[in-house]
Amino acid sequence: MKKAENIIVGISIGDLNGIGPEVVLKTFEDSRMLELCTPVIFANVKILSFVKKTFESTANLHGIDHLDQIITGKINVLNVWRENVDLNFGANDDAVGSYAIKSFVAATQALKEGAVDVLVTAPINKYNIQSDEFKFPGHTDYLNQELEGNALMLMVQDNLRVGLLTDHVPVNEVSKHLTPALIAQKIETVRKTLVQDFSINKPKIAVLGLNPHSGDNGVIGKEEQDIIKPAIKKLFDKGTLAFGPFPADGFFGSGQYEKYDAIIATYHDQGLIPFKTLSFGKGVNYTAGLDKIRTSPDHGTAYDIAGKGVADAQSFQEAVYLAIDIYNARNQYAEMSANPMKVKEKREEKNNR
Repeated sequence: MKKAENIIVGISIGDLNGIGPEVVLKTFEDSRMLELCTPVIFANVKILSFVKKTFESTANLHGIDHLDQIITGKINVLNVWRENVDLNFGANDDAVGSYAIKSFVAATQALKEGAVDVLVTAPINKYNIQSDEFKFPGHTDYLNQELEGNALMLMVQDNLRVGLLTDHVPVNEVSKHLTPALIAQKIETVRKTLVQDFSINKPKIAVLGLNPHSGDNGVIGKEEQDIIKPAIKKLFDKGTLAFGPFPADGFFGSGQYEKYDAIIATYHDQGLIPFKTLSFGKGVNYTAGLDKIRTSPDHGTAYDIAGKGVADAQSFQEAVYLAIDIYNARNQYAEMSANPMKVKEKREEKNNR
């Protein structure tokens, strides 16, 4: 297993007119971060030097032209492009959006090739990234194409983990996407990631209903009775500890979520509104279900405060921490899977304490 400082964290810079560059620099101003990992920012060192000067950042940048030039203990900036980019903090700019995608595509390629160990993505603007070369709604859809597996958005903050059956789907189309196959796939993805990435041996998973009061026995909708509940029962009968569907309105307020290792919401806002309310800006978006590790902060470009130097870097910092933790957990899981006797020894050691 790699030593902590040798874990290479690839960082896509996101929208340069947003708060991404600011929170990246703020995160690595703390020299202790360089004891945990070696960052590689996919951007341009001149651009980041300008941003550094703008915010009077103390981060020391080390420009490189090739990934074999990475230096441990430095904030490496890989020059993905050479030309100058005009920045206008807070502005929606298609040209700036194209550089966000150049950064992201290059960082993803490095992740695929193993040149970086994990990927942390700064926020993009979904509107200005669209082009003939990039026709994806956002990071997750592109990663799902480029990396092996089935991507699932999992929001994480300590022991609170919220996944989604459907993510960027219009509310009036959610029910059309709910199928037994989709529900089974998403629950299995969450179960697997809880085991290998969060070291939870027998995870308990709660699934929320789609309709008010979880359909009220079919009075306010039949998706729960006809689709969700049978799919959960089928998995439960095979040994997966999945429960529900639960009425979503009181599930979080009552503290019921604390009884489960993960909660799966049926659509985006049903899961993210309570998550962001409870996580207080410390949440992380983890793309579960892939053969590589990617995290991001739980916020967007925040154009309204971009360039003012007031952005809170905590969510981005937590995204770096989580990526490192999952990298270590996944390696340990692989090691134990290859050596079952070691698993037995660790369990006996734990029981004898």
